[in-house]
Amino acid sequence: MQNLENNQKQSNMQKVALTALAGTSIEWYDFFLYGAAAALIFPTAFFGEMPPTTALLLSLLTFAAGFIARPIGGIIFGHFGDKVGRKKTLISALMLMGISSTLIGLLPTYAMIGVAAPILLTSLRFAQGLAIGGQWGGAMLLVTESAPSNQRGYYGAFAQAGAPIGVILANLALIITSALVSEEFFNTWGWRIPFLASAVLILISMYIQLNLEDTDAFKALVNNKGIQSDENIKKSPVIEAIKKYPKRIFLAAGAFLSVQVTFYILIAFMLAYGVTSANMARDDMLAAVLIASAIMVPIQFVFSSYSDRHGRKGIFMLGAVLTGIWAFAIFPLVDTGNFYLIVLAITGGLVFLAMMYGPQAAFFTELFSTEVRYSGATLGYQFGAIVGGAFAPTIAVKLWTEFDIIWVSAYIALASLLTLISVMALTETYQSDLNNTD
Repeated sequence: MQNLENNQKQSNMQKVALTALAGTSIEWYDFFLYGAAAALIFPTAFFGEMPPTTALLLSLLTFAAGFIARPIGGIIFGHFGDKVGRKKTLISALMLMGISSTLIGLLPTYAMIGVAAPILLTSLRFAQGLAIGGQWGGAMLLVTESAPSNQRGYYGAFAQAGAPIGVILANLALIITSALVSEEFFNTWGWRIPFLASAVLILISMYIQLNLEDTDAFKALVNNKGIQSDENIKKSPVIEAIKKYPKRIFLAAGAFLSVQVTFYILIAFMLAYGVTSANMARDDMLAAVLIASAIMVPIQFVFSSYSDRHGRKGIFMLGAVLTGIWAFAIFPLVDTGNFYLIVLAITGGLVFLAMMYGPQAAFFTELFSTEVRYSGATLGYQFGAIVGGAFAPTIAVKLWTEFDIIWVSAYIALASLLTLISVMALTETYQSDLNNTD
């Protein structure tokens, strides 16, 4: 009987993990598809009358709009995630992303409607940011709060793996579409096809609604503290999180800096740099990022499982150190123009990054008590995202064009140093009790 019960729990946990993986993968696909398009397509489609460098900078600034929205989305969705549950909030975020991305695929270009085109593009990118701001906390908590205490890192990696898988799907979609249609058709209409495919998110949202329950930790909170009482309804989980854990939110944001700066330079800025500086074909650069991201996925699970046995801080800090060192090898390797060395450059960066990103879901979950966990973890994550990732590609372009590419490496190294200091200041969490809300 006990074995049957354990098997049932394991089966349910796998179902939750795979569902979270599917939802986050498609949502990150939408988010990163925009990043690739902002580097390769949108400068011409939406800023066509500008000089090429100016058009690229403006396009990457619309990319940044998504990051500016992420903390706002984190506050909104974090509030409701701690009030009404992880599942309902996650579904809402997924729906918003699916609708926003599909509409981007239907947008008229600058040649069609003039300045209204980039304004509408920026607005929809902002909506994407709101969605991703809420998605991470919902998916991450749905998995980690449901996982056995000694496997939070491993199962948390399912939510984290959505990011590199999203990169793979986005780049693959662009490569396949580019291969199937002419260059002229791709630049005018073909690029829209991957965005229109975002409607799949709506189906995933419906599946979650029908087949998954909320987490045991949240249900225990409802039962134990009467979350529906007048006293609790008046409380704002976001404000409570800031009052209770200001230092942890700040340090969590700092811990995320290296991941964000490095990741977006490697998957977005690198596309433009490789095509321009190394004279690489667009599809070759997309393929290089795709291969590196595919290697990152299983590596995340290895480091996450390690953190379940030996702690979150040590592997996190090692990842920050190695990322900072590897930063100075990346661009010399890319400048060779050799495809395999370019793959090595990007893969090295993403593998070291995975040492931080893999255990992060469990680490951030364990930093906050149940009643404010969605809000606290999301605020740390999203403020780190806006400071680290929002302007990383734009800053990289400015450093590269006005100074030298080595300053981009220095930028990555500085972010890694700040992450190292932040993680050192946090307490180890891997043996904590999630049901303890003190």
